[in-house]
Amino acid sequence: MRRVASTRRCRSVRAAIDRSIAATVTPRAFLPESKLPAAVAWNGDAVAYIDQRLLPFEVRVCRARTADEIAGAIETLAVRGAPCIGVFAAYGIALLRKTITDDSAFSAVAARVRSARPTAVNLAWAVDRVLAAEDMLAEAQTIHREQEAVDAAIARYGLDLIPQDARIITHCNTGPLATGAGGTALGIIIEAHRAGKKPRVFVNETRPLLQGSRLTEWELRGTGVDAVLEADSAAAVAMARERIDLVLVGADRVVRNGDTANKVGTYALAVLASHHGIPFYVAAPRSSFDFSIESGAGIPIEQRGAGEVTSFAGIPVAEPSANVFNPAFDVTPRRLITAFVTEFGIVRPPYQDNIEVLRLSR
Repeated sequence: MRRVASTRRCRSVRAAIDRSIAATVTPRAFLPESKLPAAVAWNGDAVAYIDQRLLPFEVRVCRARTADEIAGAIETLAVRGAPCIGVFAAYGIALLRKTITDDSAFSAVAARVRSARPTAVNLAWAVDRVLAAEDMLAEAQTIHREQEAVDAAIARYGLDLIPQDARIITHCNTGPLATGAGGTALGIIIEAHRAGKKPRVFVNETRPLLQGSRLTEWELRGTGVDAVLEADSAAAVAMARERIDLVLVGADRVVRNGDTANKVGTYALAVLASHHGIPFYVAAPRSSFDFSIESGAGIPIEQRGAGEVTSFAGIPVAEPSANVFNPAFDVTPRRLITAFVTEFGIVRPPYQDNIEVLRLSR
């Protein structure tokens, strides 16, 4: 039974929203997937997006029109998920080219958007691709359409990895909200559900910003998937006692040797899976592979503010002066990854060779 629509408002994020760019407000809890607005959409004179900081208590569609609004939405995680960031930034660059005629000024704001978050490779990939196009809006729309096709292909290839009645652990959020299309890791899970495989998914809450509890559990519930929310620290005991079949996560950047950057906590989950003999799969489009970096040591890791750790939903849980280590991502070594699921198929070891094959795929 779905919850009654809630008008509860989340104090921790509402203060960060610029009310001048809010377009519509739709208070809902657990909307069916078919009724959700698009995570990102071209809106003529703006780029529309769901403010993911407010979910699941409120679905708010905002409109970004300026470089500060576009970059700010990415930096504050109003728009998040590597592929979704790429689509959003692509539309943003196309919009800024329409509104800024001075080439020097445009180059400066494009660079600001491109550098809004350093770890997710899709951002720079999408911006560079649009900048190189003669028709920037058409290219941005092509990127969005391609993401839809890519996600569908990842779901098809990943389906064979999901056994009947599978018990799966996932981390962070990799559904439609994260890609602007069908989702990567979560897209595979939803496809397995539609195919009648009846997966049961243990969803890591994903501290400190709770993308698992706020977004993933909500998306799975909306599609009818059996989801169980767990504290990140419960993953080990779940593996030991709940007959977990596999771990399935996404990626923000995969480098040439297979080392993979993803939401912080992924590395720990991979270590636990290895200890328990559980397959650990990463679902990611080729656009999340960075063929210019040889190993995970070269991946830039974003460090975020202390307040994300010293407070919880706006409520202080530690002294504000506490020293805080808050990396947004960690790097999982390739030896802990069983395989990658891409739109070109399953990529297995040896990664140095097979990721090169992926690079050359068309």
